[in-house]
This record gives sequence, structure tokens and C-alpha cells, in this order.
Amino acid sequence: MKDVELRGMFSAHTILILSVLFATFAPSLFLDDFSIIGTHLLWLCICSTTVAAVSIILHSLLETNAVPNKKNYFSHKLSKTMKSCLLFLTSCLMFHGIIVLYGAPLLVSFKETFLFAVLLSTFTTFRCLCVRGPNVQAWIRVFSKNGALSIWDTSLQITTISTLFGAWLGAFPIPLDWDRPWQVWPISCTLGATLGFTVSLVIAPLWIYWNRKHLTYKCR
Repeated sequence: MKDVELRGMFSAHTILILSVLFATFAPSLFLDDFSIIGTHLLWLCICSTTVAAVSIILHSLLETNAVPNKKNYFSHKLSKTMKSCLLFLTSCLMFHGIIVLYGAPLLVSFKETFLFAVLLSTFTTFRCLCVRGPNVQAWIRVFSKNGALSIWDTSLQITTISTLFGAWLGAFPIPLDWDRPWQVWPISCTLGATLGFTVSLVIAPLWIYWNRKHLTYKCR
């Protein structure tokens, strides 16, 4: 494990955290009556778009993916982009279906549920696309036992699990009769997922740093 790679992860994760904070607080400077709760759907769109855009820029600069052969580069890039878009859309639909199976309204709050699924896909699937490309087999390997091949794979494991755990934990206050505005579907779940994602961005590099002597990555 190279120190420069770990420093790159610290920097990338810090910028991702700042992007979440930017999406949360900056719009209120330009939009009247903007708030996470009051204009929650708008915040979901801004947060998902901001994190996705920053992730693309960061991972293109850090080159966490293997650089393809320069021959047929454009066609390779186009094919990769189309596959990534298809996988991201599939992920959004799958998350939407899973959320409905867990008890979310099917038709009444379709927009809210789908945007929640988009947020989850942005925090999980989109990062897999940036780090490992549109290779589902590589994703499966990353989340299998001892499947991490780099510190970025370990980071994916931590951030994905934390995001999903945060979303699951955020569902607990919804049925309680507290009559709070943040109990409206899916506000507490999206806040839980966002908090889980943000906290994991801090935890992941620290955990890797503390355990760096015990982490060994083998090329496959």
C-alpha cells in the first residue's frame, strides 16, 4: 500500500464530504425558501447530481480505473458510458423495487421513492462504476470475502454498507406518532443514508490507515 494512494483517498473523501455540504447549504443562497425538509425533492436532485459530478471528476483525476488502449479509445469510452448509464438506471429501478417491498408506497409517493433510490444508487452503485467500471463481476468480487484488491475496494465496502445501514436505520422513526415534519416519507431515510455515507467517508481512510500493516492486496 502506497502512502500517496492513501493521501489521495483522504483528499478525495474530503472533497466528497464538502460536495454533500455544498449541496445542503449552498442552494439556500440562491433559492428562496430552500431547505432539506421543506424542499426535500429538490435537495435530493441537487445532492445526487453534485456527488455524481464530483465523483466523476475525482476518479478521472486519480485514475482508479485501468487506462484502456489508445486504439479505438472513443468507441471504448462510448460503450463504457452507455453500459454505465444502463447499470445505473437498473440500480435505481432495483433499489426502488426493494424499497417498495420493504413497505414504501407503490404509487402514492412514486417520485419520492424513486429519488430516494437515485440517491442510494449515487452513493453506492455510481461509486462502483467510477472505481471498477461497468463490470458487475468485479463488483461481486469486491463485496465477496477477501475480495478487495485495493484500498478503493475497501472504501467501497465501507461506504456502501454504511449508506444502506443509515437508510435502514432512518426508517425507524417514520411510523412513530411524533408528527414531526422530518418523519414524512422518505426524509428520515434519505438523511440516514446521507449521514451514513458522509460518516463512512471519514471512517474508511482512517480504518485503512490503522490497519495498513494487516491489509494485503493481491492482483488477480
